[in-house]
Amino acid sequence: MSELSIASPAFLPGGMIPSKHTCDGADVNPPLLIGNVPEKTRSLALIVDDPDAPMGTWVHWIVWNIGAGTKEIPENSVPPGALQGTNDFRKREYGGPCPPSGTHRYFFKLYALDASPAAQAGATKAQVEEAMKGHVLAQAELIGLYRRK
Repeated sequence: MSELSIASPAFLPGGMIPSKHTCDGADVNPPLLIGNVPEKTRSLALIVDDPDAPMGTWVHWIVWNIGAGTKEIPENSVPPGALQGTNDFRKREYGGPCPPSGTHRYFFKLYALDASPAAQAGATKAQVEEAMKGHVLAQAELIGLYRRK
């Protein structure tokens, strides 16, 4: 069986994220394609963060309770029934790349889970990761780059 996968028609793995999906543009999430979800998956979770931020890893988006049958997260949308956590912009929504200087890496981390994490809407990345412990069946990631002009 193939491994869980995440991709975007907006940018190649390791490629530049279009400014539309950053603070320099419309600041909307890029479209994401999900593939090869394991059979026993009950839900999916997505965490987007930047490990290159000057103050430590910066969280851009936390979404969980995504239906196991989800194949795509369209641009500027949240899957029906999914919950969003509070990112480091202190918002419950996607916050696009906005590096203060240099080129940063943005990790779109997808998790296939055998349960729905018992985290409340607005939870932090740490709270969602804690709720996912022991439930991760598979993991995939997509890395995009961004540098402000």
